[in-house]
Amino acid sequence: MLSRRLFVLGAAAAALPLQAARANVPQPYDWDASPPIASREAFVAWMVKNRGEDANFLGQRYDRYLKLVAGKDLWDAPTTRAYLMTPREEFVTHDNLARAYEGHFLNIGFGVTITGPHSVCRMTDTLDIKRTDKVLEIGTGSGYQSAVLSNLTPNVFSIEIIPPLAQRTRALYDSLIARGYSEYAAITTKNADGYYGWAEQAPFDKIIVTCGIDHVPPPLLQQMKPDGIMVIPVGPPGAQHVLKVIKKLNADGSITAVRSDIYNGQIQPFVPFTGGHQGQASL
Repeated sequence: MLSRRLFVLGAAAAALPLQAARANVPQPYDWDASPPIASREAFVAWMVKNRGEDANFLGQRYDRYLKLVAGKDLWDAPTTRAYLMTPREEFVTHDNLARAYEGHFLNIGFGVTITGPHSVCRMTDTLDIKRTDKVLEIGTGSGYQSAVLSNLTPNVFSIEIIPPLAQRTRALYDSLIARGYSEYAAITTKNADGYYGWAEQAPFDKIIVTCGIDHVPPPLLQQMKPDGIMVIPVGPPGAQHVLKVIKKLNADGSITAVRSDIYNGQIQPFVPFTGGHQGQASL
């Protein structure tokens, strides 16, 4: 089974609750609707009217948006919209609710973290997701990354190895869908070992891996379409480089993985990707 990180299942981890549900979304989801970004006030007012979200969290979301742009972690209009439309506060634990829009990774129990918004946005933007793309996420975790993806494509598939975490996040998606976040119906989830991908749903246009590993898993590369893009943290524990991997199919049928570092060599520590693949040959 896939563990995108160390699996620490204990009473304390399991007891960490998600915050209570808030207001319902007043307007149906519209792929062509985007909040204004010219000012904090305009953004907050539009989101309160159309999404029914809390003005305090919306202000924090906009403030983080400005920092994402300044840090060159967010540049594409569709990904900007996806970030701004996604309520990160719904995906953190109650204990971290006040820190939802900090730039750090935050604990969500089970020895797992929710990835920081800067990494989420840079990795998502690097994928250059189109509306028709089929996207696979390895490591559902809190559900936040897939929630962002669901604002970019209606074809999102996500795998989580930790059974109670997979169940908790699926229940969270379902509760948010019931409240009007109908875009999350685009997310199909399963509890499995993500190292081996999701062969029944392959091929994928884009793949995002949210945990560190010392090589690119061959099954994931095989399940990606030619010219498909994967973003994955690769390297020793706690010292990964986040790579953009483009799959190239050669004339003789062989596969070439063209790699580049999306942080230009800067180390990015991610929680470990563990599971049944240990000891297997890398590609």
